[in-house]
Amino acid sequence: ERDPENRLLSHGPRFRMDAEMVRDSALFTSGLLVDRIGGPSVKPYQPEGVWEAIAMNVSNTRSYQPDAGEGLYRRSMYWFWKRMAPPASMDIFNAPNREYCVVRRERTNTPLQALVTLNDVQFVEAARVLAQQVLTGAAQEDDARINEIAIRIVSRPLSDAEQAIVGSSLQELRDWYGSHPEEAAKLLAYGETPVDEKLDAAELAAWTMLVNELMNLDEVLCK
Repeated sequence: ERDPENRLLSHGPRFRMDAEMVRDSALFTSGLLVDRIGGPSVKPYQPEGVWEAIAMNVSNTRSYQPDAGEGLYRRSMYWFWKRMAPPASMDIFNAPNREYCVVRRERTNTPLQALVTLNDVQFVEAARVLAQQVLTGAAQEDDARINEIAIRIVSRPLSDAEQAIVGSSLQELRDWYGSHPEEAAKLLAYGETPVDEKLDAAELAAWTMLVNELMNLDEVLCK
């Protein structure tokens, strides 16, 4: 009723974002995305041994060496592709392998996709960076911080019921990482971006996982 001619694109078919959009959205939300246009291909994070498993001994692309700095956070369209071993996270989200022209991409929903967005270094690091920004920002109360994260990720404040669920999840995460400091240290070691040493490790780990959970909402990953 408010947008009958759909000028604001308020309604339309619902589908999961494409592979590049899923990754770039996480980077943009955390402020890590490098939006510079042009330049050479880059090599973001990728599981070890992906190239080695299929490469010939004399291949000049036998080993995958991730970039450092900006190369890790550029748009996915600049990712260096090896045709025989496309980026794993892109492949899992149905990005074409570029062996032939594709007019329309397939869209599947599999458990592997959730494993990527919950565990891939790129996504966990993005969650940690956003958590650090919120913990060092102006908001001091949990509810205010949670809503700040929600607005960044979901583009809207949470309802009272949603706020209660997220707050309960945060407390569970605090309890877990408070009693498992070694797990907090492992989590915060993900990614190249430095950890803010002024923050309590268990607290940062709890907020990191909370952000990671919200980044995996269906509402976030789907148009």
